[in-house]
Amino acid sequence: YKGYEVVSAFDGAQGEFMAHKEKPDLIILDIRMPAGDGFNVAEKLKQSNETNQIPLIYLTGNPEKNAELRAMELGARFYIRKPYDPEELLDAVKRAIEGGPLDP
Repeated sequence: YKGYEVVSAFDGAQGEFMAHKEKPDLIILDIRMPAGDGFNVAEKLKQSNETNQIPLIYLTGNPEKNAELRAMELGARFYIRKPYDPEELLDAVKRAIEGGPLDP
């Protein structure tokens, strides 16, 4: 899509597996997912040397007030609320990928 190769995961557990298998340039997470919410997935990815430098974007409709703060504490580059503008997401993807690795 728009020059990006996309790999999808059905749930949090599969997302974590796919991150280790595919070593993507970027991961887009929702917060509410079956088999491991987006926060749990991010925590597990940050614990692995293989995945801890992959930039994260949260794309979510989660209404919790502290969700954005928690996402940023877990290293999210961007937190985008649903419904969202596709151009905003594409801009965030580009900026997150070009941003280089996060400081450990």
